[in-house]
Amino acid sequence: MTSVAFTAHLSTATTNQKSNEFRRETLKTFVGLRKTTPVNHHSISLTKSLPNRQFNRSLRIVAGKSSPKVTGRNLRVAVIGGGPAGGAAAETLAKGGIETFLIERKLDNCKPCGGAIPLCMVGEFDLPLDIIDRRVTKMKMISPSNVAVDIGQTLKPHEYIGMVRREVLDAYLRDRAATAGATVINGLFLKMDMPEASNAPFVLHYTAYDGKTGGAGVRRTLEVDAVIGADGANSRVAKSIGAGDYDYAIAFQERIKISDEKMTYYENLAEMYVGDDVSPDFYGWVFPKCDHVAVGTGTVTHKGDIKKFQLATRNRAKDKIFGGKIIRVEAHPIPEHPRPRRLAGRVALVGDAAGYVTKCSGEGIYFAAKSGRMCAEAIVEGSEKGTRMIEEGDLRKYLEKWDKTYWPTYKVLDVLQKVFYRSNPAREAFVEMCADEYVQKMTFDSYLYKKVVPGNPLDDIKLAINTIGSLVRANALRREMDKITL
Repeated sequence: MTSVAFTAHLSTATTNQKSNEFRRETLKTFVGLRKTTPVNHHSISLTKSLPNRQFNRSLRIVAGKSSPKVTGRNLRVAVIGGGPAGGAAAETLAKGGIETFLIERKLDNCKPCGGAIPLCMVGEFDLPLDIIDRRVTKMKMISPSNVAVDIGQTLKPHEYIGMVRREVLDAYLRDRAATAGATVINGLFLKMDMPEASNAPFVLHYTAYDGKTGGAGVRRTLEVDAVIGADGANSRVAKSIGAGDYDYAIAFQERIKISDEKMTYYENLAEMYVGDDVSPDFYGWVFPKCDHVAVGTGTVTHKGDIKKFQLATRNRAKDKIFGGKIIRVEAHPIPEHPRPRRLAGRVALVGDAAGYVTKCSGEGIYFAAKSGRMCAEAIVEGSEKGTRMIEEGDLRKYLEKWDKTYWPTYKVLDVLQKVFYRSNPAREAFVEMCADEYVQKMTFDSYLYKKVVPGNPLDDIKLAINTIGSLVRANALRREMDKITL
């Protein structure tokens, strides 16, 4: 997250110099990458009707007049996956007059996730403050040699980074979708049969778990007009449309219950550790939750050593978590870049299924929810609030809008990870730069509000010089360390 300052700096410069060319290249580069509600049916077909629902968000209608009307019912869409992407998509669809089904296997899922959300997400998604465990206003970035830099002095009194537990946030968004009219199905998506004609339905196969039939569940089918794949890094929807593979990281996290006295230290503080010991290509973290801390790390290049890196992360923080009890262990894959293909016909991918996790910072919650909402909005607009069939062109507008808005952030963070996470001396330089007040201001302004913040030209020049100086010192230190090693 601390590297967002450099994202803002580099993205602003690029936009100012070549804005039109940049937009063209952006789209060229990414084109084609592209509580449980009870269920008492064994199959759902497209013969049942559904009354129109009031749609609260103001959307511009852009459906092509050639798309056929849906008669006797509303457009029917299935959202596979009940995380932030799925919950946000299902709510937007239901409010927009779409007959919506959300299928999620684990309604109590505790994904191994740091749980940090930007301040803008609280407002954009109307999140109640009681689901936010901690308001982080201070961060410590800790170098391989354990040099700690305090970050956060530029924050305004009302600004903070929210810390949430995924099981709480995800359940809240799903419940809100259900309140809006979506049908939430506790089930495991298995596969889907593709349409046999241009406007024919998809037939989804899933195992339903309603608490009455034991652990085995019941096989059921569901016919829908369109599908949103929000089912994570191992997306079955992505496999169904041949979306292609991508590199992924393994995230490993332990929830550790520590004494009230030690929790006081983490009341509004989060820690990030960098170094070959905690991860060769990512970072370790200690993030505060309601009554415990989440301690974790991740890696793409050395997945088999993830437990060794986790032990090192615990050791780096041992004085502050000493005596703690591990109450939960979690592991999960996290995508490292967008899939080669993110839509096909009337099927689109969002969130982790699409590959929307930033490098360097590993942020994904906000981008998941945002992509789910944007995709759903495109469906609502293209279908004229559920009255017309949609086409691939309607979904492609979601991709074009997404890439135009967020591609610079992903690209620059990719570059920064390659520059600053390649060696311990480079990480020392990275932490050194984080001490700069201007870097901190740009970091938090960009992270909290998800906007490219214009910088002061003189301060930008100073930042560039300091960056070069830090990298020069890092290279000199690396050469000296190589001599010692030899």
